[in-house]
Order: sequence, then C-alpha cells, then structure tokens
Amino acid sequence: MTQNHLTARLARAEQVAGRAARLALDHYHRRDALVIETKRHPTDLVSEADRAVEALIRDALADAFPDDALLGEELGLTPGTSGVTWIIDPIDGTAPYLNGLPGWCVSIGAMDGDGPAIGVIAAPMLNETFTAMRGGPARLNGATITASRLDLQHGMLGVGANDRVPAARVGEMLGALTGAGSSWIRYGSGALMLAWVAAGRLVGYVEPRMSAWDCMAGYCLIGAAGGRLLPFPADEQGLIRPAPVLGANCASYDDLLRLTRLDDDRFWTTTAG
Repeated sequence: MTQNHLTARLARAEQVAGRAARLALDHYHRRDALVIETKRHPTDLVSEADRAVEALIRDALADAFPDDALLGEELGLTPGTSGVTWIIDPIDGTAPYLNGLPGWCVSIGAMDGDGPAIGVIAAPMLNETFTAMRGGPARLNGATITASRLDLQHGMLGVGANDRVPAARVGEMLGALTGAGSSWIRYGSGALMLAWVAAGRLVGYVEPRMSAWDCMAGYCLIGAAGGRLLPFPADEQGLIRPAPVLGANCASYDDLLRLTRLDDDRFWTTTAG
C-alpha cells in the first residue's frame, strides 16, 4: 500500500474503532443481560456483544474498502482481492469484560504483503486510543509514543498463556523469566498489553500461542514505536492458526526470545520431561 492508501485506511479504522468502542461500552454497562456462550473451554467465552461489535466493524470497513479481505475472531474470513486483510478482535479480553473489569479493548489491524500496516486499539474504560500505520509514528490519543529503553530487569513485562500449549511448558517459561530477574504481569487483554509495549509502559509482551486478531494491531503499533517483533505467519492458512507472539523493545527482545524459546516449536509441542 502507498502512504495515501495507509492514511485513508488508518483514518477510517480510527473512526470505526470509536464507534465500536461506544457500542461495546453500551453492552458492557448492560452485561448482566447478555447472552453468553462457551467456546473451547469454560473461560473461553463469547457474547452477543462480541458479535454485534464485530458486525459493526466489518460492515463499516467493507463499505469503505469493498475489495479488502476481512478476518474476525467471531465471524471468520471474508476473502478480498486488494491484497489487504483487515484483522479484527471486537472485544479482546471478553472474560474481564463480562466480569466487570477494565482490561478489555477493541482491536482493528490490517496487513498486506509487507506485513502489519494499520493498528488501532481502543480501550474505552481507560479513555485511551492507540493508533499507528507503517512508516508513521505510533500515537496514544494523538500524542507520539515510543517503546521503552529499559532492559528486562528494570522494566515490567506482559505475559499471556492459554490451553493451546502444555501447562508445564508455561510454568517453565515463567520460571525462566522470574529467574532472570523479570517482573511480569498478566492483565486480561493481550492486544492491550501489546499496545502498552508500544507506549513504553512494558518492555515486552510474550504469549506462546496467540491468534492473529489478538496481535496484528499491536504488532503494527510496536513496529511504529521502534520495537522488535517475532514474525507472525502471514499466509492465509497461517493467519487462521495460533502462533507464538513476542513484541518487545530493542533492549529486551533477544533476552526474551532466549528465555521463552518461542522460536522452538519442539519445546512448545511436547510436555516437560
């Protein structure tokens, strides 16, 4: 995409994210009445709010850019012909959302043949919107942000994990990070923690297996903020399968990759001995 194409898509994505965040917030304040379903396991939840917010986002983006593909957590893949794919998580952090906690956001990313291109993450409970496009600065509520310069021992790290990897391996990873002097947190939304890496609040974020809709907007933000990224599989099949995610500042990236072993599939697909 040219810079003009990127600028137009970022402006539209920011507008749509604002509308989506307001709709999500409206449902949040009436969450006791929501219809809730379980997906893969008891804490993997989806509500009618997730589907309504994703439908709003998809309809608005399809109206503005009808040739672009759309990939969303709840409604799947709609193919396109432009080479651009929008990647949508309508409410990242559904469990915190449904339990009345503030750690959730709306995440809208886009990628093309050159990788992450657009990133917008709106956290209405925090009154914060993060935006970026490839080749431009990352911003928080309009102000430029940059990744931290702190190393792993002097800054905070975000972590995520789920049932897609052996629990024993997650324990080994957390033990290695703690042994290296890292202070780590888990906040509820991986997308939001990736945005905090771009804002310099965290030195990095790691998750052994994460879906594209959880990370693509955050990846764009971190890249624009001067951070480093473990590449996410970009082909169509890769985008619909979970993959290891690591976004960090330059001072922490190499240590995090060594300690987490996220680039070693054999480690993460076998149980601990």
